[in-house]
Amino acid sequence: MKFFARIKKDIRVIFERDPAAKSVLEVLFCYSGLHAIWLHRISHSLFKRGWIVTARLISNFGRFLTGIEIHPGATIGDGLFIDHGTGIVIGETAEIGKNVTLYQGVTLGGTGKEKGKRHPTIGNNVVVASGAKVLGSFKVGDHAKIGAGSVVLKEVPPYATVVGIPGRIVVLHGKRVHNEEEFKQAWLDFCASKGYDINNPDIHNEICDEIDVDLDHDILPDPEREMLEVMSRQVQRLENKIIDLEKQLESAKAAVNAESIRTSKLESKLEKYETEDRKKNSRKKNK
Repeated sequence: MKFFARIKKDIRVIFERDPAAKSVLEVLFCYSGLHAIWLHRISHSLFKRGWIVTARLISNFGRFLTGIEIHPGATIGDGLFIDHGTGIVIGETAEIGKNVTLYQGVTLGGTGKEKGKRHPTIGNNVVVASGAKVLGSFKVGDHAKIGAGSVVLKEVPPYATVVGIPGRIVVLHGKRVHNEEEFKQAWLDFCASKGYDINNPDIHNEICDEIDVDLDHDILPDPEREMLEVMSRQVQRLENKIIDLEKQLESAKAAVNAESIRTSKLESKLEKYETEDRKKNSRKKNK
């Protein structure tokens, strides 16, 4: 893309995604995210040519000026929009696709000291909300959404919405998922819509294995979620038990009422017979 055409696109992207933008002059002089992207392009170009120190100096100047730290080695596609970018950190081997939106406090970082690719790859049209941390050398699929404050430690499929610490998928292709089994089913349904024969045991197992891929150093427990799930199941069991007991109580009341009515009728008949017997005995005595 030509130099001026790229600048025009950068400005157009801000107007498309930020309703607060009022004029071109305001965008040019007041949007730190735009300044950070332009400075990164300069530092990235120098970094690729081997001018490492100069590239890092420009990167540090950009961090001082904008509050946004982008390593010169990071690869950034066209259409990136950084909104209120203070605190954003983008690592050396991070790759960002086209039309991505990052909000303040986002970190695209690594998880260890290993060399090579150690930062995430962000697909096209991804939105990463405020304070989210994406840590590791995995991919976030196209059109995915990362919720505010989430900590994402494993791959995110396309069109998924991730929330929580550690991040978990709650929506996949517009379908709400509450647990791992529902996520697997939603993913299998999506694969079926793409023409995969999920009824074939080999293909089915292969797809499920791909879902379960995980790195040991990325595994984090989520005790709060587990406790809430246990409590939720326990409350549901108690509610079901109460409903059963109420039904049994109603049945018992109905049986007692029926027995009471039957007993009452028997007592009434017995009293009637006793009265008639007394009358008969009284007549015999009078005779």
